[in-house]
Amino acid sequence: MALALACTTAVRAQETVAPRASYAQVAAALERFIEHERADKELPAVSIALVDGQEIVWARGFGFANPKDSTRATAQTVYRVGSVSKLFTDIGIMQLVERGAIDLDVPITKYLPGFHPKNPFGKSITLRQMMSHRAGLVREPPAGNYFDPNGGSLANMVASLNATTLVYPPEARTKYSNAAIGTVGYVLEHMQHEPFARYLKRTVLDALGLRSSAFEPSGDLAPRLASAFMWTMDGHGTTDGVSFPAPTFQLGMAPAGSMYSTVTDLGRFMSVLFDGGGTVLKRETLEKMWTPQYAAPGARTGYGIGFRIDTLGAHRRIGHGGAIYGFATELEALPDDKLGVAVVTTMDAANSVTSRIADAALRMMLAAREGRAIVDAPLTAPLPAARIRTLAGHYENGKKYADLIPDWDELRLRESNGIMTSLRALGDTIVVDDRLGYGARIGILADRIVIGADTLARTEATKPAPPPARWLGLIGEYGWNHDVLFIHERNGQLYALIEWFFSYPLTEIRPNSFAFPDDGLYAGEKLFFRTDAKGRATAVVAANVMFKRRSVGPESGNQLRITPLRPVAELRKEAMVATPPKERDGLRAPELVELVKLDPTIKLEIRYATSNNFLGTPFYSQGRAFMQRPAAEALVRVHRKLHEKGFGLLIHDAYRPWFVTKMFWDATPDDKKVFVANPANGSRHNRGEAVDLTLYDLKSGKPIEMVGTYDETTGRSYPDYPGGTSLQRWHRDLLRNAMEADGFTVFNAEWWHFDYKDWREYPIGNVAFDKLSAR
Repeated sequence: MALALACTTAVRAQETVAPRASYAQVAAALERFIEHERADKELPAVSIALVDGQEIVWARGFGFANPKDSTRATAQTVYRVGSVSKLFTDIGIMQLVERGAIDLDVPITKYLPGFHPKNPFGKSITLRQMMSHRAGLVREPPAGNYFDPNGGSLANMVASLNATTLVYPPEARTKYSNAAIGTVGYVLEHMQHEPFARYLKRTVLDALGLRSSAFEPSGDLAPRLASAFMWTMDGHGTTDGVSFPAPTFQLGMAPAGSMYSTVTDLGRFMSVLFDGGGTVLKRETLEKMWTPQYAAPGARTGYGIGFRIDTLGAHRRIGHGGAIYGFATELEALPDDKLGVAVVTTMDAANSVTSRIADAALRMMLAAREGRAIVDAPLTAPLPAARIRTLAGHYENGKKYADLIPDWDELRLRESNGIMTSLRALGDTIVVDDRLGYGARIGILADRIVIGADTLARTEATKPAPPPARWLGLIGEYGWNHDVLFIHERNGQLYALIEWFFSYPLTEIRPNSFAFPDDGLYAGEKLFFRTDAKGRATAVVAANVMFKRRSVGPESGNQLRITPLRPVAELRKEAMVATPPKERDGLRAPELVELVKLDPTIKLEIRYATSNNFLGTPFYSQGRAFMQRPAAEALVRVHRKLHEKGFGLLIHDAYRPWFVTKMFWDATPDDKKVFVANPANGSRHNRGEAVDLTLYDLKSGKPIEMVGTYDETTGRSYPDYPGGTSLQRWHRDLLRNAMEADGFTVFNAEWWHFDYKDWREYPIGNVAFDKLSAR
């Protein structure tokens, strides 16, 4: 044990642990793989440690622990490791079991007399059940849950569970529960009369020799903590359409997910496990923790006490994953082979990537030990542009549907539940490969695709029916900026999109009361809407967590306003005398034509000629729309094709003089500048090659209701925004598909904005409408 501790101290002093000679090829192969995945998945930082017995045989970091100041990630970078924390909480309990101070199989009320969640099943809850996720408890406590930025004490968190009801009978089935492990940690705090974080630091983390690990960011941990990032599939909530800083608040259920650590500390932890527990636990206790609980004799998979148990080929594998705001962790070990790996990254929900790296590492380590060749992990490649165009379309089989969507230079798969994944080439095969998943294969059969056991045929998407009127007041966004709950309608059913990436169909029990499906994160749990006198929900209690309705923008048909940073008259005076940026020679001569002259059935609603725009003042002296002739003619073709479906185009803006773009930029707050063009570069509107538009109904002449309004500076403006109704999204997709089929591309932050393919060939224009000759 002393030798191992000395080794750990030496490792802590090194930002990189050079690979042991026998693992040099493994390290080289993993470096190639990690660098590829980090670039491909845009991961700011990745750290990894490999363990063989009592030695960390390689450890290093990739990328930047703090991209802002270019602090590089190392093996000593501190990360939040999420649910990997549960292992250490459970070890704290097992130490007391070894001492005879705790019995895993007596009712937990022996240790927490005031703990009384409603239990209609007649079977008492025990610590063993809670530590193996078999207690039937809810996933999240009402207070101090994963979403709650206020944190709070463990005592309050546990007390809040008395207002909940068991979801399943104890021992009946696996029901993963943060609330359960939070309560397990409170047992330690309550029985030992010492705050949980301090007690576990002293009795477990320090005893393991983990000098850079704790359940609170004290001492030198906080300065070494990596910056982590959140993201969304549609760009919602971001300032750049890519990511935003992760929140850093402490969880009220700290024992379930609040540990801070390094990959070398996690490697040290595995070394102690391989050594039989050292002085922390007995070997026979560890074997009990590594035995699937409530399983058939000889079972090799499931939850043990704390540990997730499965196999890697013929090898027993133990470990746990971790996911907490902005961080994704994977800890995996082969205890019989005494090989282990820890991987952490700083991008939210990228657990598929950390898991894949960990899996590849163990396979390579086994190969190195057995003298076999080290085989690089398979890498995918982007699909060719021609292949993307060929496959794009809507596919159905009567039960399910899927859309293959060209998204700039990649192909995305959107399935019936609305979740989108990226498709890439793996040799001749098309597979899912992104932050959320890897490996699911998409079979191609002429005009059909195969997803799992389902074969779907290419067809035109059917116009969906409107949702029931009673649901309209429930649809919307709820919760916090750091974690939005979307309630939306899809396929004639309400859905909950929760934690950004998990989409669940809801079953209506009665008005304003729904149930999650019987699988997934919130299996068997309920949602209850609180509504006002008009039937509009003010909040939803989803899986015992209160999510208040968010005010995200105007109601349908109204224009969102922002306050200009300076008076518009002052901005106009400056812009009219400013000079557009200098451009390269050889651009095409402008040929702006007026759209309604080409087709008078195109409708105009030029918002910037009125006060009905995002800044509340007129910018144009005339309500007219111009584009360069090739773009204008393409737009007319789109308009006439849409006539066949009963729709026409309604134009909000097209060519925009440069001086107006400068006014927009100077008037707009920094956090909204993603919605306006930088005049230093000019815009595609300035070149007469961009158009803002929507659909109108030919019969009524009225604009079609979309998910959000034109020029709305909220997440509803993103082309892939998941909320709203099926009908709203169908109309939005109809417009996009029609425009993109004729050479336009949607802007990634505005569903209504489209750029024509040859925009680079035209110069920036700065001529006001009244000085343009009519063509």
